[in-house]
Amino acid sequence: MGEKQKSTIGKVLKRIKRYWFYLIVSLILTLITVASTLYLPILTGKAIDQIVEKGLVDFEGLMGILKVMGIMIAVTAAAQWLMSLCNNRMTYCVVRDIRRDAFDKIEILPLKYVDNHSTGEIVSKVIADVDQFADGLLMGFTQLFSGVLTIVGTLGFMLSIHVGITLVVVIITPVSLFVASFIAQKTFSMFKLQSETRGEQTALIDEMIGNQKVVQAFSKQEDVLERFEEINGRLEKCSLRATFFSSITNPATRFVNSLVYTGVGITGAFAVLKGYLTVGQLSTFLSYANQYTKPFNEISGVVTELQNALACAARIFELIEEEPQIPDKKDAKELVNVTGKVDLEDVSFSYVPDRKLIEHLNLAVKPGQRVAIVGPTGCGKTTVINLLMRFYDVDEGSIQVMDQDIRDITRKSLRTSYGMVLQDTWLKSGTILENIRMGKPDATMEEVEAAARASHAHSFIKRLPKGYDTVIGEDGGSLSQGQKQLLCIARVMLCLPPMLILDEATSSIDTRTELKIQNAFATMMKGRTSFIVAHRLSTIKEADVILVMKDGNIIEQGNHKELLQLNGFYANLYNSQFAV
Repeated sequence: MGEKQKSTIGKVLKRIKRYWFYLIVSLILTLITVASTLYLPILTGKAIDQIVEKGLVDFEGLMGILKVMGIMIAVTAAAQWLMSLCNNRMTYCVVRDIRRDAFDKIEILPLKYVDNHSTGEIVSKVIADVDQFADGLLMGFTQLFSGVLTIVGTLGFMLSIHVGITLVVVIITPVSLFVASFIAQKTFSMFKLQSETRGEQTALIDEMIGNQKVVQAFSKQEDVLERFEEINGRLEKCSLRATFFSSITNPATRFVNSLVYTGVGITGAFAVLKGYLTVGQLSTFLSYANQYTKPFNEISGVVTELQNALACAARIFELIEEEPQIPDKKDAKELVNVTGKVDLEDVSFSYVPDRKLIEHLNLAVKPGQRVAIVGPTGCGKTTVINLLMRFYDVDEGSIQVMDQDIRDITRKSLRTSYGMVLQDTWLKSGTILENIRMGKPDATMEEVEAAARASHAHSFIKRLPKGYDTVIGEDGGSLSQGQKQLLCIARVMLCLPPMLILDEATSSIDTRTELKIQNAFATMMKGRTSFIVAHRLSTIKEADVILVMKDGNIIEQGNHKELLQLNGFYANLYNSQFAV
């Protein structure tokens, strides 16, 4: 067993330890089940011995034995039912805890992790891998304990009947154990590969379903099908190999078990002929030989399932044990009475260490200033927004709000101080009202309607079947991109925080509505520090300061008129958009 498997087993046992009561009750019930099951062959042997020959049957003794057998069968059935309840309860409590911990971890993972791992892979870990783990764990606790106890119990009973025949059973047993052990070692790596490939397939399916329009628009159906077939082919191969090795376990151990049964039958028959055993005792011995070998089949199956379960558990524990985002400092302060003073001092940052992006960026923003950030794609405009919101921490330098380093401020108070509308909208499953109220759950209906009117969303909301109570699906459902963006704007207008971030906030809105919203933004931005990322330079003419970025650096800075007079990079950008 490798170190990784041992580590995973340790983590699983630590989680099971929380539900020790169910574990102990299950073990007691298993003991009762095995004891009553093993006692039945003795009763069967005694019943057979009551039948001496034709016309010579002790019916009174036989009926007494049959009554006891009926009671034992009832006790066994009740114990097995209660044992299953305990095992189910324990297993699904553990699974619930793992899923909850995984989801809690996703909520505090740094954005770097989410950016570097596909959504489908993460979903596969939390759903498919945990389900596979649950199946293996449940099967293990249902059969592993009872199997081990049955082996020990049958050996004890057989030794009490005849030592010589018991030795025949014990001598052949290691062959079964060797076969099961050899196959178990092979299956773990195969099941792990199967689990990883399944996650890759889930990621592709999730991505393609979510972007079906783009796939069809660029006629990429054939390419996607080829990618799916390639992944599906790999999944088929590793699944077949894993299934093959796990499937040969049972036949291989059954073959060994048949040898045990044959050995007991032959040696037992000679013992009966010589008078060492009665026919009833031979019947008991054969039953025990069968019961003794049966757990080896079950345990080998359990081992295979556990290999799969451990492989899946290893993947989900990898997620749970991922480094979370750097927590707020213990003495982190709440940001209060924010006027909007923001300073970036010698800031350097890159997503990938060997690919530089922002280097030695300096910026001083006064309270209430409207700061526009322009530049070519990939110059670092949105990255500046990510740093201001502390979605990422700077590599060097510092960002200060109200003369306080944002790393010394709680994330919640920092982000509550910003209102953000991005080019990429985000809406949750729920009503229109719930989506607008997201940043201010206690807002009155009048406040919500006022925000919707200011964002020009009220008119289309009223045309929906149930108005503000209309339920929309994940990411807006059937709403147009422009309508979704209007709802996001309404959400910010409802909160009215002291600082605003508008990253292409009107990119999906028609020109006439955009002009109206620009006026609403102008009113909203009065007295509020605002950061505006824009490609359409006509929308940022009124900004107090325009930062022109290129390759992560501010190469020009000033208002619209000053930058045009410079006749530099900004002037070229502006003229290229309005060239006739």
